[in-house]
Amino acid sequence: MLSVAPPPAPTPAPRPESLPAQIDLDLVQRFDKLGPRYTSYPTADRFVEAYDEQSYRQAMRTRLIGAVRQPLSLYVHLPFCNTICFYCGCNKVVTRDKSRAARYIHYLGKEVEMQAALAGDDRRVRQMHWGGGTPTFLSDHEMRVVWELLRSNFEFTPEGEYAIEIDPRSCPPETIRLLAELGFNRASFGVQDFDPAVQRAVNRIQPYEMTRDVIAASRAHGFRSLNVDLIYGLPKQSVSSFTDTVERVLELRPDRIALYSYAHLPQRFKPQRRILDVDLPSAAEKLGIMARAIDLFNRAGYIYIGMDHFALPDDELARAQRSGTLTRNFQGYTVGPDGDMLSFGVSAIAKVGPTYSQNARELPAYYDSLEQGRLPIIRGLELTADDLLRRAIIVALMCQFCVSIESVEAAHLVDFDEYFAYELEALKEFEELGLVEREPGWIAVTPKGRFFVRAIGAVFDKYLRADKNRVAYSRII
Repeated sequence: MLSVAPPPAPTPAPRPESLPAQIDLDLVQRFDKLGPRYTSYPTADRFVEAYDEQSYRQAMRTRLIGAVRQPLSLYVHLPFCNTICFYCGCNKVVTRDKSRAARYIHYLGKEVEMQAALAGDDRRVRQMHWGGGTPTFLSDHEMRVVWELLRSNFEFTPEGEYAIEIDPRSCPPETIRLLAELGFNRASFGVQDFDPAVQRAVNRIQPYEMTRDVIAASRAHGFRSLNVDLIYGLPKQSVSSFTDTVERVLELRPDRIALYSYAHLPQRFKPQRRILDVDLPSAAEKLGIMARAIDLFNRAGYIYIGMDHFALPDDELARAQRSGTLTRNFQGYTVGPDGDMLSFGVSAIAKVGPTYSQNARELPAYYDSLEQGRLPIIRGLELTADDLLRRAIIVALMCQFCVSIESVEAAHLVDFDEYFAYELEALKEFEELGLVEREPGWIAVTPKGRFFVRAIGAVFDKYLRADKNRVAYSRII
């Protein structure tokens, strides 16, 4: 199996700390094409069924003989939701039958124990994330059971990051207290929009006071970092209404804010068919909503991390970006170093060495595999040397807004200019527009170009270049 040592982290090129005061909306329209979000490269749609359970077991055996092993990251997918949010494209199971969680936890336990056995003696964990679905669909007792299941099979480092996605509608203050007692120290709250008309249009009724109270409880119980998710482009939104939402979020002063663009893909996501096209803001209005929100974040002192994410200057994401240790994986932006990630639950994606793998997407197939004593892996990918090279460049652009050509050449034994002659030619468009600068030994994204980093990174995506059909992706901006 291919194994390539990670390149040394270059010292980032000097760069300013924030976006320009005004986003160039003409350039937004120019580059607002369909493309990946690059939580991985190659992206998950490139996975193949030839990568199976035996391939994964081999990857884990190779990990055990590695000279240097970083502490693990864990991801736990908890798919259940009480109600359906019409905009949602996540892999979820909508049910009010709370008993279904107990069966899921039973099989989750089987998978955790099988994976822990493959991990050998070194089971140190520095990062964990519970996502969904709605993790807080589980009862307090069930969340304690899952936590103890993980803790009995892995060693959690005291300084680690342990995060959970929280739906304020299903998380009273006593549950926040329990999560803190278990060891969670980071939380992400789904908000999307506080406007009642928008909430009715997407079937997510969530009063501001409910969110305010659960954030206050999280701070009172010692959570280190709090994130709020917002979505622009939802039905019934306007610049004025979303300005009100953003201003109320800023009053709460979360450490991080994620501002996502709504991708209306009713042909792929059935619940979105209940959103009327006539209720969606026009393209011009949507751009106005985005620009206004970013202006408010800038004024409030938030730093643009990249790819829809903003953080306060003293948050660990912002500090990691300044120090050159920010990285990106299936959980989004995170503080490095980037190591192996084991993932549990239906549809969960793992990264071990130069490989990716994904579990069965449907509960019956997930249960059936574990009942037969097999890991529920249905597809994956072993990365080539070219994949690893391009991944390093895309991650550097997404996280540091620059690429050290010398570091890339030393780590991957290539002549950069010769290897990437096609890509460097394609970058000239961005250079001419003032979005990218070529300096001796560096490719640097300018302050003006930071907002377009997803399009800039896509230049190095070999698969996307050959793909004539991008309908599987959302718009870049």
